Amino acid sequence: MTKRIPKPGQPVRGSKSGRAGMALFELLGRRWSLRVIWELREGRRLNFRELGQACGIAPSVLNTRLAELRETKLVELGADGYALTKQGAALLDLLMPLHVWAEDWAKSL
Repeated sequence: MTKRIPKPGQPVRGSKSGRAGMALFELLGRRWSLRVIWELREGRRLNFRELGQACGIAPSVLNTRLAELRETKLVELGADGYALTKQGAALLDLLMPLHVWAEDWAKSL
């Protein structure tokens, strides 16, 4: 049984509403999704092997995550490797303040 790729308008784990935010959280909550996005930050383009090494991820899992991220238009494959799409880069820009907050939070603990 193959897992359905979370997309707006479809029920996802924990929510039957189909709301875009819930679909995004489901997609980003899958193992390695955020790591793949992180490794492609700052306009980096990596081939499959480079991305797998940067993430420390098994090829089969990386292949699945890349397929999901490509289908949801967050990652694209070009002649010179995988990269974030404009939407993927915009998402990462929105996540960066959360990263800063988390660093401050960690220090407070």
